[in-house]
Amino acid sequence: MWIQVEINLAPRQRGYHLITEEIYRAAPQLSEIKIGLAHLLLQHTSAGLTLNENADPSVREDFERFFNRLVPENEPYYTHTYEGDDDMPAHLKSSLLGCELTLPITDGEFNLGTWQGIYLCEARNRAGGRTLLLTIQGE
Repeated sequence: MWIQVEINLAPRQRGYHLITEEIYRAAPQLSEIKIGLAHLLLQHTSAGLTLNENADPSVREDFERFFNRLVPENEPYYTHTYEGDDDMPAHLKSSLLGCELTLPITDGEFNLGTWQGIYLCEARNRAGGRTLLLTIQGE
């Protein structure tokens, strides 16, 4: 069985946001899959996806601080600047983090580790909504 669902995520402020439960709500078809794979593609070039700690919010704050130091704004060597000071750094953060995840599905749920959650890594100061394409293969 193949299922594909487009998930429209609400605009969020810059930062690292857990979206696991939002994906479950938007894709109830997941519950039909006993065993399979889910592929998530974030259809944007200035945000990313990652899988990480879902319990302690300070992890998300530390992600934000780390990536802002790793990829600072207003560097004199940036030439892609017409969309704002945060745009080129957002593209670089997206490439570093990636925009896709492949996850196993077991008994209708993502088979994640105990403390793992799916993050939307929003790198723009004033981003719009984001579109996530979920493709499921399983039985």
